[in-house]
Amino acid sequence: MDATFLFAKNFVKTRYEDLPPQVIDATKKQVLDLLGVAIGGFSMIGPKELRELVMEWGGKEESRIIGTTRKVPAPNAAHVNATMVHALDYDDVHEAGVMHPGVIAIPTALALAERKGSLSGKELITIVALGSDMMCRLGLSSTPGRSPIEVGWHQTTLFGFMGAAAVAGRTLGLTEEQIVNAMGIAYHQSGGNGQSVKDGAHTKRLGPGFSVKGGITGALLAQKGVTGAHNCLEGQWGLYPLYWRGDYDPKGLIADLGKRFEGEQVSIKPYPCCRGIHPAIDAALALVKEHGIKAEDVLGIALFVTEAHIALLCTPLEVKVKPKSPVDAQFSIPYGVATAIARGRATLDDYSDTAITSRDILDLTAKTRVEVDSSLRRGDKIEPTRVEITTREGAVYTKVVEHPLGSPERPMSFDVCADKFRDCAKPIGAKNCERVIELIRGLEGLGDVLEIVGLLNIEEVS
Repeated sequence: MDATFLFAKNFVKTRYEDLPPQVIDATKKQVLDLLGVAIGGFSMIGPKELRELVMEWGGKEESRIIGTTRKVPAPNAAHVNATMVHALDYDDVHEAGVMHPGVIAIPTALALAERKGSLSGKELITIVALGSDMMCRLGLSSTPGRSPIEVGWHQTTLFGFMGAAAVAGRTLGLTEEQIVNAMGIAYHQSGGNGQSVKDGAHTKRLGPGFSVKGGITGALLAQKGVTGAHNCLEGQWGLYPLYWRGDYDPKGLIADLGKRFEGEQVSIKPYPCCRGIHPAIDAALALVKEHGIKAEDVLGIALFVTEAHIALLCTPLEVKVKPKSPVDAQFSIPYGVATAIARGRATLDDYSDTAITSRDILDLTAKTRVEVDSSLRRGDKIEPTRVEITTREGAVYTKVVEHPLGSPERPMSFDVCADKFRDCAKPIGAKNCERVIELIRGLEGLGDVLEIVGLLNIEEVS
């Protein structure tokens, strides 16, 4: 039986009471984190233009564009909201699956909750846990034994079409058969590649938005009786045989489905850049703190990375050491390490259009060299970078961080996530920030999540 049917059944049958407590806690942090980074991405290039376009289109007032009072058709609202979430590259990530699950599950569920008229906190937690689990499993099962980064797909976007369709199906109350059809319709739209990262293009931010719009459209068509391919994951020309040439783990895809939820393994990002850079930033920050290193003390920086990371995060080196756009910086280990050394941090302000031209950072990136070290491969874990700093006095300091901050091994508490939310969501005002944090902390007891959505309004803040 194609895994599509098993996922559809899991979405229909699973209840809140089936979720382990640790999954519930992890999911609440995902929701809080995502809403914060959505507000943070509101004015970025990409979301801003898409929002303007969608407002020009108009249409039935169903679901709110986060940060505004404006309502548009649900697929369009989710499209904009997911794009806002992903614009900063600050959203949650499943490290082993190379996957951002929240950007697919949460905007989809919230947009359709408004279309329906209400959704309980318990149901939102359940839907997000199911959506995250499916997305992470799809990513985890790809290219077993090697990094999917090497293949070239942007996994969040590629798998997001079917993931959003399943999430939309559960939110709308579809049957198993209808969810299968919804996933099949979504599969017919599936795409998403990594060339935007290579070229530093804004389209990197847009991919998940296309996914959620396509997935919601698939679910709404299935609700009306339209059919889609049923064997869309493992059929002769299903996604894994066609897009991945059969290079996947069919057993791992569905192992303990409904009993083990991969959302528990999702990391919250402390830095607004690709998660693959975080171990290097942590290592650089640790070296600076442990040895009192100052930027002017640095003679040279050596970065030792895996083949996958050199392809995605270190080449072309001339762009990675001198970013042409914030997207270039968000996908540059040299930039992230230099920022950590120069400023003792890596914040939203350090990835702005202005920051990427800063002399203090670029002076350090110019002193950086990169080498491949295959011993850093970790298979099913995030791959670290060995950071080596040589000072003008001849001292050489080296550090490798295996588990970056925010990972399941070093999790960020709800309170720390709340601090990140406050930083990202300042435009909605301090009062609304604190109320959103309070509501999500007790999300399982909330009667209607639309109360939260109503607080995410930038326009009403004086």
